[in-house]
Amino acid sequence: MSEEAKVFDFRGLQCPMPVFETNKAIKQINVGEEIVVMVNDPAAKPDLEAWSKRTGHSIMNIEDKGEYIQLTIKRSH
Repeated sequence: MSEEAKVFDFRGLQCPMPVFETNKAIKQINVGEEIVVMVNDPAAKPDLEAWSKRTGHSIMNIEDKGEYIQLTIKRSH
């Protein structure tokens, strides 16, 4: 995770809210920058992977933290 990455905590949100919130969050950074998203809805990981493919933004890292999953996402455009 980059030092400058903005962190967004979407734990507690259920599908499809983590995807909607991630889509809003990615617009707050510049192209080439990264955000870190924390989710604990089991559907969020596959949903965000599908969102990434659909939008073209890159998931750089996925970490299972036990109680939640942390994704690092790079803005592509």
